[in-house]
Amino acid sequence: MAGPLLQTKLHVPRLRRGLVARPRLSELLTGARESALTLVSAPAGFGKTTLLAEWLATDPVDERSVAWLALDERDNDPALFWTYLVAALQTAAPEVGAAALALLQSSQSPMGAGLTTLLNDLHAVPHDVVLVLDDYHVIESREVQDGMAFLLAQLPPQIHLVIAGRADPAMPLARLRGRGELVEIRAAELRFTPAEAAEYLTTVMGLTLAAGDIAALEGRTEGWIAALQLAALSLRGRDDVAGFIADFAGDDRYIVDYLAEEVLQRQPEHVRRFLLETSILSRLGGSLCDAVTGRAGGKATLEALDRGNLFLVPLDDRRQWYRYHHLFADVLHARLLDEQPGDVPGLHRRASDWYEQHGEPSEAVRHALTGQDFGRAADLVELAIPALRRGRQEATLRRWLEALPDEVVRVRPVLSIGYVGSLMVSGQVEGVEERLRDAEQWLDPTTAEGPQGRSGEMVVADEAGFRALPSAIAMYRAGRAVILGDATGTMSHARRALDLAGSDDHVGRGAAAALLALGYWTTGDLDAASRWYADGMAHLEQAGQLSDVIGCAIALADIQIAQGRLREAMGTYAGALQLATPPTGPVLRGAADMHVGIAGVLLERGDLEAARRHLATSDDVGEHAGLEQNRYRWRLAMARLRQAEGDLGGALGFLDDASNAYISDYLPDLRPVAAMRARTCIAMGRSGEELGWVRERALSVGDDLDHLREFEHITLARALVARFPTEDGERSMSGAVQLLERLLRAAEEGGRTGSVLDVLVVQAVAHQTRGDMPAALPPLRRALALAEPEGHVRVFIDEGAPMGSLLRAVAGEGVALGLVRRLLAALDGTSESAPVRAGPIVPLSARELEVLRLLGSDLGGPDIAGRLFVSVNTLRTHTKNIYAKLGVTNRRAAVRRGEELHLLARTSDGRSGRAVIADR
Repeated sequence: MAGPLLQTKLHVPRLRRGLVARPRLSELLTGARESALTLVSAPAGFGKTTLLAEWLATDPVDERSVAWLALDERDNDPALFWTYLVAALQTAAPEVGAAALALLQSSQSPMGAGLTTLLNDLHAVPHDVVLVLDDYHVIESREVQDGMAFLLAQLPPQIHLVIAGRADPAMPLARLRGRGELVEIRAAELRFTPAEAAEYLTTVMGLTLAAGDIAALEGRTEGWIAALQLAALSLRGRDDVAGFIADFAGDDRYIVDYLAEEVLQRQPEHVRRFLLETSILSRLGGSLCDAVTGRAGGKATLEALDRGNLFLVPLDDRRQWYRYHHLFADVLHARLLDEQPGDVPGLHRRASDWYEQHGEPSEAVRHALTGQDFGRAADLVELAIPALRRGRQEATLRRWLEALPDEVVRVRPVLSIGYVGSLMVSGQVEGVEERLRDAEQWLDPTTAEGPQGRSGEMVVADEAGFRALPSAIAMYRAGRAVILGDATGTMSHARRALDLAGSDDHVGRGAAAALLALGYWTTGDLDAASRWYADGMAHLEQAGQLSDVIGCAIALADIQIAQGRLREAMGTYAGALQLATPPTGPVLRGAADMHVGIAGVLLERGDLEAARRHLATSDDVGEHAGLEQNRYRWRLAMARLRQAEGDLGGALGFLDDASNAYISDYLPDLRPVAAMRARTCIAMGRSGEELGWVRERALSVGDDLDHLREFEHITLARALVARFPTEDGERSMSGAVQLLERLLRAAEEGGRTGSVLDVLVVQAVAHQTRGDMPAALPPLRRALALAEPEGHVRVFIDEGAPMGSLLRAVAGEGVALGLVRRLLAALDGTSESAPVRAGPIVPLSARELEVLRLLGSDLGGPDIAGRLFVSVNTLRTHTKNIYAKLGVTNRRAAVRRGEELHLLARTSDGRSGRAVIADR
């Protein structure tokens, strides 16, 4: 992020002298203090930016700070947009966004992690902040638009968003309008009234005009400010004012073209030449203008243009940077292309050179591309690839590469690999292998004149990137194999990448080891997978890629849990959590995931209170609202907690939420939500639903067994056991018993002790259900012996009363006696491990419960206040008290917390029953 560029983007435009006072608009803008969104929407030239700058400079509001961000097309890259937005907010609230910015700039952090962390910071800001996004119409990225909609929905009341642009943003304007949370100023309000037009022409522009001329000019321009300014500039020094006014007419575009030409023709030749040649620039500075024009005096010329009100917009307080008004710039550039088309490439080349020399590669690339200097652009892009990857700007890299002619990219193997990376980051594999082969063939000396007969010689700008190509090619082939579900190919290419990576290439070696581990995991070799994940994590930690280490920890702990090694899994989570929460510096992406993982182990060990604390901490970190993987895993853990508390309907609700939140990633989905939901339905006695799931998944007792579907097949066995002694129940039971025997052998051979425990417990229950207690006790004894060293508890307790009978039958045998006693105490409800319900430390009053219920509806603040017959300020007081008691910071979190604490009832199928307050 370049210093000068950032400064100009974050600068509130400086007010010009002698502005027209427009109290009617200032009065409209006072509503912004109470509204979530203020929208200033109108075509170009209506004074949107000037209006907001004037309001912010003159509005008499104490203890309010301003954050300003001027946007352009480059900000469609999500990484750039959010980084700039955080930087803007830090000008108003310096304590905001340190952790968020680190997450946003991490090469591995999901965008939502930084965004949600930012929201947490904003809720803690003690004063009002006005965040202005100028020229928002340039934002077309769906990812950015969705992120802004999410941000707007979660903004605390002290943060006020103001958007200025030529088109309405992709936000729920109708809903905000209906709730009274939207202030709108459009072209109809921005047009000069006749009185304002008269003041502007006479006082600001210094013209002496008759009342009839002013009225005629205002009528011709219809109060359009840009046209009035152009007309006023053209009128200076004219004798035949009335004749001039009568000469121009037509639509808006015609008026601007006509008047701009008039203004240009009245400038001295050296000024006119300066205007045309610098029209290629998005911002203007003295040194830059000197470099582009090839002449000195750029700073003085800019200052003179500024004094003459010649459509120059200052971008800082020191008069170092300016830009042309967009309309005027369009006219200037069109005239440049018309009069001097042959000069344009050279102007862009000089601009590109200047930006490269001043450390702004993004602008250097833009000018090289615009000037169609594709060789230079390709060199610049190739050299920028490492920084773009570190900054998560793959969208920018892909946009640049796709702007280059294909024949330029294909003779540059480093660019080809860069393009592969920009495709695969979004899971796209089409065209990847072709690009990999192109790059690979350039490495063969026998194809020095071009692979597969392609013309041209190989071009390399980044020698270090070229040396790393062999390993990178193998790495991307391994990643492609993962996406395609080819475990064998994944392992083969990952091994090759390891062989080719240098001993000091810890990033390359760590990534390759992790891919190899994933391949082993997919094929069922958990021991090898565990070893390679540990090796990969060690390399990645040595390289300082801590976010990657934490991501691998999730996979490693999942494997250890599958192996029944709860202690090692807890150690893996704890170690990664320590990395994610350093004593100094921001909390890293993945901290919430580690708390969820620890909670899962604690749940299995029967420590519900400790598990609840870790899940609450994960919630407080806030990442589950933005981190896709954590959002899914957090809801799964909450479902398990609800089931452990005896709230099966609540468990179903969280499972349904988890299903909606699930986004497939590279890790195998070994415990599908649908199978977990079927198990919960079995526990609730809803046999029809789980049988529907069996048919949908085409499961049968005669299936070939695969560890990837092992959890589903054990669930099938549970469903068959649950049918006994209904019609056809005996045949179902026999099929279940046979399936369980096969599953047990497969799990034992694969070292999957977690599955072994699950199968043994189901076997014991199955025999007990048939009335065969002698056959039920051996698998139970073995399960207890396996479970005791690692502290497995829930696998037994979740079976409920039938397990109690079984445990009493073995209680006197001395097998795992301590564990048996603990299990029986938990099942009888006499221990701390028995299900308990947690409520807020300070209970909510009846009025606060009523407010909380309405917060769960679609009503806006004013509507809720009206429903309760209180003022909006009183409602805010109730809301703040609710937030404090529940330990949350926004409306959505309050409703969710209310549901979790059973302050809001859930229906029997787990959906939120927000219209009912539960009796407590």
